[in-house]
Amino acid sequence: MSTKQTTADVMLIGAGIMSATLGTMIKELDPDWKVQIIEKLPEAGAESSNEWNNAGTGHAALCELNYTSEKPDGTVDITKAININEQFQVSTQFWSYLVNQGILDHPASFIRPIPHLSFVQGAENVQFLYRRFQALSQNPLFTGMAFADDRDTLLQWMPVMMEERDRNEPVAATKIDSGTDVNFGALTRKLIDHLDTQDIQTQYNSEVENITRTTEGLWELSVRNHESGSVETHTAHFVFIGGGGGSLHLLQKTGIPESRGVGGFPVSGLFMMTKDKELIEKHHGKVYGKAKAGAPPMSVPHLDTRYIGGEKALLFGPFAGFSPKFLKTGSIMDLPSSIRPDNLITMVASGAKNVPLTKYLIEQVLQSKEQRMEELRDFIPGAVSDDWELVTAGQRVQVIKDTDHGGRGTLQFGTEVVTSEDGSIAALLGASPGASTAVSVMLDVMERCFPERMEEWTPKIRSMVPSYGRRLMDDPELLHEVHQTSADVLGLTAPDFRELLAAGQDQSS
Repeated sequence: MSTKQTTADVMLIGAGIMSATLGTMIKELDPDWKVQIIEKLPEAGAESSNEWNNAGTGHAALCELNYTSEKPDGTVDITKAININEQFQVSTQFWSYLVNQGILDHPASFIRPIPHLSFVQGAENVQFLYRRFQALSQNPLFTGMAFADDRDTLLQWMPVMMEERDRNEPVAATKIDSGTDVNFGALTRKLIDHLDTQDIQTQYNSEVENITRTTEGLWELSVRNHESGSVETHTAHFVFIGGGGGSLHLLQKTGIPESRGVGGFPVSGLFMMTKDKELIEKHHGKVYGKAKAGAPPMSVPHLDTRYIGGEKALLFGPFAGFSPKFLKTGSIMDLPSSIRPDNLITMVASGAKNVPLTKYLIEQVLQSKEQRMEELRDFIPGAVSDDWELVTAGQRVQVIKDTDHGGRGTLQFGTEVVTSEDGSIAALLGASPGASTAVSVMLDVMERCFPERMEEWTPKIRSMVPSYGRRLMDDPELLHEVHQTSADVLGLTAPDFRELLAAGQDQSS
């Protein structure tokens, strides 16, 4: 049985952080637009956005070593780190606006200040970390970062990691107090709850099975209602595909030229979690190390303080696994059914050039608990197996496509937006830093898909995101204001910018 639904201005597929962010922004910019959300699961934020399915790091490149690459001459390229930091600060500005407007309440329920630390072992890595520290600390975005390679300081920063460590082992760390822990599941649910009050219908237990273009230029969605079993027809002027790992299949069904030649490779994640209350209280911070050879960037090991359901937790990982599913709730046919004539050669080429990644994933899947504990002991030398248990995290789908820089079958690490030429449909693919950059990514979607409205919307956007159209690193006074607002409104830690501002004033005079 099929039923016809009313046409929407905007159709959002997936009730995750991306759709929740885009829907909230659109309603702030044009309250009269009719927006509808289609969600496969019974609740919002239950897949990639869920707090158990991601690391909860507010990715600002403060500690993630994979965002700062080392060049052949030994210098450290911080370009990606700068971009990611700027994007995360766009998110905190928007969240501050929503709290001030009463749209979000109790910010501590979704964001908390947590020190971010980078930790390395071995003389060569210590030298790299110091060069990274020198490069970052000269940039105003990373004000307040400190470096240490002496035992006394490191013992203060991370006692759990240092107390039983070999005193002769060269180790070092950087620390910055303005890091964050973000519960993206809680944030998503809060945003969706708000949208429910704005006459936006979120239809749960409903799966988009097909997307086609009508002769009138609208997008027609065939949606199966899992509760009634019926197939409904929905139409929309604009469609955003924000279905996490499920986005690739839906993008392929649109038939737009931009979807051709794009593939995906799924990687699942596992974490070790402790229930030792003393250990949980003793460690406070997100500590990121260096990825192993052949490991994908999303598998950078980290020891994380988390706040989930108001409770402090301590997790270590991720350990990579493999499943052909593109979603945690997906099908084992997801990977094979995503391979099509237009991306077959690309996928084969990717497999040939990513043999180390394949080997790494096989090794990870075959690991015993004790082997995982040995990796944990690189961080906590005295870790006891009985104190830790395995937790299954979410699925991520890394984008594969042909690029000018990487050649055929290049595995992309990061978040990627694909839009049709006329801007009537957009899809979000990829993984980390993902949720952390949701606001910046959704602004990009609006610029691409609604260019004729941007001049009209810009004043309102600037009231929501004061740095919109500008770079904070080039404006120390605005950067200081943004950090101070985040501290006052969201309860975050604001770096001391007095010396930086004084230097800027001296230069201007």
